Amino acid sequence: MLRLLSLLVCLFIAARLQAEDWPVWRGPTGNNIAAPGQNLPEKFGEKENVVWKIRVPGRGHSSPIVVGNRIFLTTADEKKQVQSVVAFDRTTGKQQWKTDINQGGFPDVHKANTHASPTIACNGETLYALFHNHDRLQLAALSLDGKKQGDVNAGAFKPQQYQFGCGLSPLLYKSLVIVPLEYEQGDMAAFEQKSGKEAWRVPRKQITFSSAIVAPLAGRDQLLLSGQGNVQAYDPTTGAQLWSVPGATAATCGTVAWEGDMIFASGGYPDADTVGIRVSGTPEVLWHVKEKCYEQSLLAHNGYVYGVNEAGIAFCWRGSDGNEMWKTRLCGPTSASPVLADGVIYQADERGKFIAFRETPEKFEKIFETRIGDEIYATPTICNGRMYLRTADGSGDERRETLYCFGKGTAASP
Repeated sequence: MLRLLSLLVCLFIAARLQAEDWPVWRGPTGNNIAAPGQNLPEKFGEKENVVWKIRVPGRGHSSPIVVGNRIFLTTADEKKQVQSVVAFDRTTGKQQWKTDINQGGFPDVHKANTHASPTIACNGETLYALFHNHDRLQLAALSLDGKKQGDVNAGAFKPQQYQFGCGLSPLLYKSLVIVPLEYEQGDMAAFEQKSGKEAWRVPRKQITFSSAIVAPLAGRDQLLLSGQGNVQAYDPTTGAQLWSVPGATAATCGTVAWEGDMIFASGGYPDADTVGIRVSGTPEVLWHVKEKCYEQSLLAHNGYVYGVNEAGIAFCWRGSDGNEMWKTRLCGPTSASPVLADGVIYQADERGKFIAFRETPEKFEKIFETRIGDEIYATPTICNGRMYLRTADGSGDERRETLYCFGKGTAASP
């Protein structure tokens, strides 16, 4: 009886954390799906259902994470070459602190990238922020109050063929923080969260830009990555490769999605390929579709897969066989990934257009369309009845970033 009570308490706490926090890239369950019961407004925009908005210093494409009563972002002052972590009050939006992590050593990056694109990961006590500088990836640890707790050189990161910069986010698994460092001479490494000591490192000598994810598949946790024409799984505890199947082209940026015993990956460059892979038994590719969601991650739910490509075309495929359910022009050029809350999928494009549509495989059904700023690259975050969205207005020296909080009424304390 005592064991059952303890289990129920643990499940209750976990559910509460999932409902109120969004501590890592793609949320607490790793699938970009908000906990049920968000009760977001039917519509919102620059002047509609705005709980608060606040200026964000610098420039970055990282998505906000939410832990306790704070929101955390990475940002970069590109003129001074300073990379920082910033915290905001979740209830009011007021900036609470800003901690500089690195100065100098900024690499050349793609014009659509920034020097603060990886999303922070948090285990509830410590923030883990990843920055590309001085031809390496720097993994920094901070307290929730912004005090530096140390950093490690995660490894060299010196791509030669594609000097696009870094956009992958660190991944937390049990006591580890995992970082892919994929380029011509790259690898993937895991570090102890408390000490920064390297736990394992395996070769990943390939050019790709995807964040890793851990999914419960075939009775065990599997660390998933795509790139170099393959989708691969590793043991997240040891780094040992579990399997590899062909698919998703050479260069990919999106995170692998999954549901049940199926995983889904898309890319990329130079070819277009979206694949569905069954993992139970011997992993095998069940279907290919010659479409690509290159920078954007897919969304898998209730037996269907939703994706938006870089040109703003939205797709719905049946997860079991890849059958196209519908396809529509949704928006303009797109980098952000779709996020789901209570049967509604939200998508932003690079020109500030923001669209909501229903999670319906039978047909595309738009709910509303608005414009929020001049550009949106970061994926929205949804938790505790609020959506947090990073946007920008203007260009050049006049460019300014804003963090919006949308919701009904005033913000409730978590």
